Amino acid sequence: MGELPLRLAVIGDELAAGVGDPKGLGWVGRVAARTSAPHPLTVLTLAVPGETSTELGGRWDGEVSRRLAPDADNRLVVAVGRADVRAGLSLARSRLNLANVLDVAEQRRIPAFVVGPPPGDPAEGDRLAELSAALGDVAARRRVPYVDTYTPLAPHDQWLADMATSPDHLPGQAGYGLIAWLVLHTGWHAWLGLPQDD
Repeated sequence: MGELPLRLAVIGDELAAGVGDPKGLGWVGRVAARTSAPHPLTVLTLAVPGETSTELGGRWDGEVSRRLAPDADNRLVVAVGRADVRAGLSLARSRLNLANVLDVAEQRRIPAFVVGPPPGDPAEGDRLAELSAALGDVAARRRVPYVDTYTPLAPHDQWLADMATSPDHLPGQAGYGLIAWLVLHTGWHAWLGLPQDD
């Protein structure tokens, strides 16, 4: 890696877009700021608030394909949000949706990286934990890096404080910083072929 400029397409929901962050960076902006690459890094966030994995699966290929560059190291970040739980999608359907995205990306030779859903409404806790584990299994079977944001954040005081102040269960500055930290410390630099940034 490193010979070509990196171009990252990030697909996901309002959490990928950083909704609720007073700094407007979200976790994607924070991760990009901490990613030191030899060439300028291009990060394209393609977010649709409230989107389920079914909806994401239906749109991502066309949107991402238009943004790939022949002279770049093109990569895909899949940030699956919490909408599958709210929409009542089965775990089997969510698994299949992610599997299809990852399989098509592999066919197109686009390396993928998956960020799972963080905790939100306490009433959805058990189902979100199951969804996170199921998505992690799909990624592991395809040897794709997976960031479990649910398990470490569910008991985290700062995360819980952010959730308590947001009627929509959206993180603020602290919460997005925590997601960014998890991404940066779960194989991000290795996946990009870059040295770890301490």
